Amino acid sequence: MNVETLIKVTGADFFTGVPDSQLKALCNYLMGIYGIDPAHHIIAANEGNCTALAAGYHLATGKVPVVYMQNSGEGNIINPVASLLNDKVYAIPMIFIIGWRGEPGVHDEPQHIYQGEVTVKLLDDMSISSFVITKETTEDELVKVMSDFKKLLSEGKQVAFVIKKGAISYDGKVEYKNDNKMVREEIIRHIVQFSEEDPIVSTTGKASRELFEIREANKQSHKYDFLTVGSMGHSSSIALGVALNKPEKKIWCIDGDGAVLMHMGAMAVLGANAPKNLVHVVINNSAHETVGGMPTVAGKIDLVGVAKACGYPNAVCVNTFEKLDTELKAAKDRNELSFIEVKCSIGAREDLGRPTTTAIENKENFMIFLK
Repeated sequence: MNVETLIKVTGADFFTGVPDSQLKALCNYLMGIYGIDPAHHIIAANEGNCTALAAGYHLATGKVPVVYMQNSGEGNIINPVASLLNDKVYAIPMIFIIGWRGEPGVHDEPQHIYQGEVTVKLLDDMSISSFVITKETTEDELVKVMSDFKKLLSEGKQVAFVIKKGAISYDGKVEYKNDNKMVREEIIRHIVQFSEEDPIVSTTGKASRELFEIREANKQSHKYDFLTVGSMGHSSSIALGVALNKPEKKIWCIDGDGAVLMHMGAMAVLGANAPKNLVHVVINNSAHETVGGMPTVAGKIDLVGVAKACGYPNAVCVNTFEKLDTELKAAKDRNELSFIEVKCSIGAREDLGRPTTTAIENKENFMIFLK
């Protein structure tokens, strides 16, 4: 189904969400038609954020908004759905469009397996009526379902379209790029060089995949790294938990701008605790690159200023490998919390692989190494 058909059937003209590879057709359509436009389309920091934003849109306009996300984002919407949108509270209508990663019977990465199993059940538990869109779904079927959904929406309830892999398409082309020159995989290679045998906690997406392949190329053990394959936005908190309990080890966190934005409150907790043995590196390409390249707002904010305001005693931004190496060495040598923002280009190798070890193996090897 062409994504324009889906948009037409919903009847909506305001969309907000967090990008997802399963919804790439929708994301590219919205970027191609609207770009980032406060009147029609906003990419939010996390799924709870966009749900609340959409609620504000409804309060101001009386119209029904669309919120899009990967199914991993269902966890982030539970609170606003249950305590804000629900018809026993404010009865705010909303249409969710959810990419179904980890769909049972379809091979996917380990972080999506359980989430895929409970995707529709979670919607049922939240009293959100849902309809699964497949490659075979017709426009007539969609129109009929939307007719039923409209009655629910008029009662202040929420509905959801769950999108199976390959169910929607978009023929338009959208290019995502920035003016930064440093390539993420090379940035991570430099971090590995300076971290030596220190533990590394890396964020979800391509950063962890690149770290794994760098270790392979270097013929190094993977025991040094905890690859946060899911749980976007939480790698710095994992690193904090490790650092506080292993004060004799230097702990490195390789983070991304989208992940930092998703749960930025973690930086306040990290800064307040200020572990002297932690280095927080944020690779900022101002994009949700792992799921397609759609923009984040990280190019418009001062992450170094945020870090300093949160209590990080050392915070810098670099845009060359010479400056990066200088700051990595300084962070390695100092006995104080450090924050390094690295300006990064958008793009990765076409042949970038995925970890060949299981998540359980990764955890066990990392824990043994920490002992």
